[in-house]
Amino acid sequence: MALTASLGHSAFLQLSTSFYGDTSPSSSISTTFPGNQSFSRKQFVVFARKMSGLEEARRIKRERELQVVKKDRKGPPLRRGKVSPRLPVPDDILKPPYVGSDILPEMGTEYQIHDSEGIAKMRAAGELAARVLNFAGTLVRPSVTTNEIDKAVHQMIIDAGAYPSPLGYGGFPKSVCTSVNECMCHGIPDSRQLQNGDIINIDVTVYLNGYHGDTSKTFFCGDVSDAIKNLVKVTEECLEKGIAVCKDGTPFKKIGKRISEHAEKYGYGVVERFVGHGVGTVFHCEPYIYHHRNDEGGCMVEGQTFTIEPILSMGSTDCITWPDNWTTVTTDGSPAAQFEHTILITRTGAEILTTC
Repeated sequence: MALTASLGHSAFLQLSTSFYGDTSPSSSISTTFPGNQSFSRKQFVVFARKMSGLEEARRIKRERELQVVKKDRKGPPLRRGKVSPRLPVPDDILKPPYVGSDILPEMGTEYQIHDSEGIAKMRAAGELAARVLNFAGTLVRPSVTTNEIDKAVHQMIIDAGAYPSPLGYGGFPKSVCTSVNECMCHGIPDSRQLQNGDIINIDVTVYLNGYHGDTSKTFFCGDVSDAIKNLVKVTEECLEKGIAVCKDGTPFKKIGKRISEHAEKYGYGVVERFVGHGVGTVFHCEPYIYHHRNDEGGCMVEGQTFTIEPILSMGSTDCITWPDNWTTVTTDGSPAAQFEHTILITRTGAEILTTC
């Protein structure tokens, strides 16, 4: 389940490109930026390279936004259907601490780093989430409602002795997120029937033995256009490329760089508002995993678990959230796709936990 980020970048992003002080050539030149922050010539070169990479990303984004984007979509814009009441969960199933309150939990500040017992429980939660997601995907076909998918997912999760993590999280009324066509994420299952040519992201999180496993995938409903198929294909590739850079000691910012590079090759935008997150005994916690170019600090640590969940759009990466405070759609109605895995950082790479 994606987390909404307050996108405050590192300090240098707010600095003016103008600088003050003596600019005469000298081997010991020191450049002073606003805020009285000084840089040597060598440090300034590093700073400038960071700025140039991010400025290039901004330039690409501006060019995309100026283009007239063809919205490869059939039928009317997405509209909310009827939302049925929450489904019950047996009393004997262990529930997360946020259940019973409609207040959105605060973001956890502790990284989820596990010992061997914790890793085993994360693997079990991830494997169950993956099985549930695969089952949910078999239900996708024209005329099926997203509410029917939610009901089936709910039953499978509680039959396994687990709790559907989205249910009751900050007041979310359902057990799974179903995001159709232009819906970026957090779609609430309802009475709307899926149509031929739709795409749907199903986002499953389970709480098993005190640990969350979180995963999502975008599925095709019936006959989908080649253009949208390509969007979905590239989005999944972006997830794979983000995971491929992960290992102990790697800076988190490499994930966003690799994802952005791949998306831009095909002219797609990477949504910045929603990020991956640490996950384990806590549903959402630090670190934030940015999927776009960034210069946030921090490095991965062996034994750590978090999600990577890029969202790509065929058009605008800006979004509007519906009055339900969850459903978020692209401003121009362009299709969007998302894929997500929970991963475990190892000494030499990353283990995908949400597989079966």
